[in-house]
Parts: sequence; C-alpha cells; structure tokens
Amino acid sequence: MENDYLIQKKPFNALVLFSLPIIVGNLFQQTYTMADSAIVGRFVSEQALAAVGASYSLTNIFICVAIGGGIGSSVVVSRYFGAHHYKKMCTAIFTALIAFLAISILLGGVGLLLSEQIMTALNTPADVLDMAIDYLNIYFLGLPFLFMYNVLSAMFNALGKSKIPLYFLIFSSLFNIALDWILVTQFQMGVTGVAWATLIAQSISAVLSFGVLLRLLSSISRENDGIFSFREIPAMVKIALPSILQQSTVSIGMMLVQSVVNSFGSEALAGYSAGIRIQSLVIVPFTSLGNAVSSYTAQNIGAQKEHRVTEGYKVANLLVLFCSVIICVVLELFNRQIISLFLGENGTAVAMSTGCDYLAFTGFFFCLMGFKCAVDGVLRGSGDVKMFTLANLVNLFIRVSFAVVFAPIYGIAMVWYAVPLGWLVNWIISFLEYRTGKWKRICLQ
Repeated sequence: MENDYLIQKKPFNALVLFSLPIIVGNLFQQTYTMADSAIVGRFVSEQALAAVGASYSLTNIFICVAIGGGIGSSVVVSRYFGAHHYKKMCTAIFTALIAFLAISILLGGVGLLLSEQIMTALNTPADVLDMAIDYLNIYFLGLPFLFMYNVLSAMFNALGKSKIPLYFLIFSSLFNIALDWILVTQFQMGVTGVAWATLIAQSISAVLSFGVLLRLLSSISRENDGIFSFREIPAMVKIALPSILQQSTVSIGMMLVQSVVNSFGSEALAGYSAGIRIQSLVIVPFTSLGNAVSSYTAQNIGAQKEHRVTEGYKVANLLVLFCSVIICVVLELFNRQIISLFLGENGTAVAMSTGCDYLAFTGFFFCLMGFKCAVDGVLRGSGDVKMFTLANLVNLFIRVSFAVVFAPIYGIAMVWYAVPLGWLVNWIISFLEYRTGKWKRICLQ
C-alpha cells in the first residue's frame, strides 16, 4: 500500500516525510495558542496576558493527556496496520475514540466544578484570578472537542497520513487567530474572547476530521471486529499512560511551579508566561519527531523489521542537532524582540527581563529535550515503558523540587535553571534502557 512508506523507504526519507507534516501542523497549533496570549497582551492588558498564562499551565496538561492518549492508542493501531490486520485496526481506532470521548466529558465536568479552587490553590495573583477562571470555564466546555481532535490526529498518523492533520491544523489555526482578533478587538470580549475562539475552531476541526477518518477507513477495510472492544483497552492503556506522562511532564511541572512564579507577582508572571509560550513553540520539532519515531518504531515492529528502528533512531538524533542549532541562534540573538511581541511597547521592565532571561538561558539546552524525545519515542513505540515512565517521573521531580526549594531563596531564575537538568537526567535513564536492548525482546514477544 502507498501508506507503507514507514516500513519501506530509507529511514531518513521515511522519518522526514512523516515528521514534517506533524512538525508544521503542531507549529500552527502552537501559533494560535501564542496568538491568544499576544492579542490579549497587546490589546487588553498585561494582567490579561498573565491570566491566560496562569491558565495555560493547567490547560496544557489536558492537551498533553489528549495527545499522549492518542499516541498510546496509535501505537496499537500502527502495529495492526504494519501487520495488515485491518479489521482489528478499525476496531482499535473506534475503541480509542469512544474511550477518550468519555474521559474528556468526565474531566471537563470536574474542571468546571473545581476551576476556582484550582486557580486559588495555585496562588494565582488576585488581580488576574477572575479572568483566569473565566478562561478556564470556557476551555473545559470545549474539552471533548479538544480530545477528539488530538486523538483523531494520532489515528491519521498511525495510518501514515500525517498530512491530513496538517491541513486541519492550518485551517483551525488561521480561523482561530481571525476569531481572536474579531472577538477581542471588535467585540471587546477580552480573555473570554480568545477562549471562545479556541473552542469554536477546535470543534469544527474535530467534526470535519471525524468525517475524513470514516472515509479513509472505508477505503482500507469495510469490516471490523466491532465498534468497541474491551480487549484492546489494556494494550492501549499500557502505552497511553506512560505517553500521557511523557507528554505531560513539562506541563505538570509548569503547573506545580506556577504557585512559585505567582508569588513574584503578575508582572513576573506575564514575562514568564511569554517565555513559556515561546518554549512551547520551539520544542515542537522535538516532540513531533519523538512522536514520529514512536509510530515509525511501532510500524516496523509490526512488520518484523526491528533493524530499521536502530537506523531511524540515529537519523532522529541528527535531526535534533540540526534543529537545536537553529533554535539556539534565534533565541540568543532575538529574545527581546520575541518577548516584545507579547508585551508590546508598554510592557514593564520586570516582565521584559523575566521573559528574556528565560529564553536566553534555556536556548542553549533544547538539544537535551530533543535527544530525550527521540529515545523516548523508540521505547514507547516498542512497548518498553517501565524505565521510560521512571525517566519522566525523575524529570518532573527534579524540576519541581528545584523550583520550590531554591526559587524563594535565590529568585525566580531558579524555576528555569532546573529545566535542562531534568531533561538531561531523563535522557540518560532512557538512553541506558535503550542500550540494554530490552526493547527488542519486548517487541518480539
């Protein structure tokens, strides 16, 4: 089949061909989340930017749950696809969609009930608390659409159709930015305007994506082993839970240290929020490449071509180095101009220095993030998830404990000093596990 290129083409060509649409698509996704912050920061107030930033650390966890769950499910789908077990593949896809729809409804309901208590517990500054809660409540209403869209995207990737999510992301991103502009600048809706814009754009994309997926599946196989199968759940959960943890490590760390950042006031929070938004953008090539390696590994395992996994991993590391150099140069030379996009001409000195310092320091270390994502992709795609899970937990512990202990004493910079340390230890643990070769024995079982 034409979708078999992940197991047929040379590893470099296969990974580049597969990962580029994912990278571009995720860049568009991050662009419109950045647009939320930039538009409210420039056209509403610095406090509005801080409110969106205070909410972002929490909302991004739900995004990561959706993405990680989708990736975990897609590993199972990829294996069936690589082995040409199309009936089981279709059943696995529908099982994942139904399961995550139920989970998203549950999480959205809990979020609506507890949004105020959560933001209060995170020590959100009083002058931005109400705006942050309003933003969150609208976000939780749209959670089922967010989950469905991200799980659907993972299913397309599992089938080798990474361009389809790209097209929908481009549409959703441009539509979202246009709505941001209209609702904030024309209708003066402030923070709630960008929240409604995101909900509307994601809901339309989710519905359209589902229709396209049904058409694609009908062209592959018109039969399945049922719409829902409990037998598929354990295999999905085994991969999905570590994937969710891996995807969420950065966001959970951000949320847990949010109370530390919040204690420095809304001005520092605004600068930190701008820096975090940029970080979310620049790590896209690495997280996307890691996700691509995961699908690449799973498909080649399903096709019993394990030797291609090692070759693909080497290619992934070379791509990480290439992207890291470019990112480092841009952030070191233009960090002030980048932060100014969010704060405008009236940004305070505290906000500006906080954002610039964050980018100037972390810019040198994104290669560590990339190396970690590449090796994690191999372990996840092969089903070797025990040390993979431990590595991400250690990463999270280092980042949170370092910030909580040292930031109150030595200043807010301690929040980001721990970031590369966490990435490094995570990579070391995962790489040592990869070197044992256990993932080969697991994948052959």
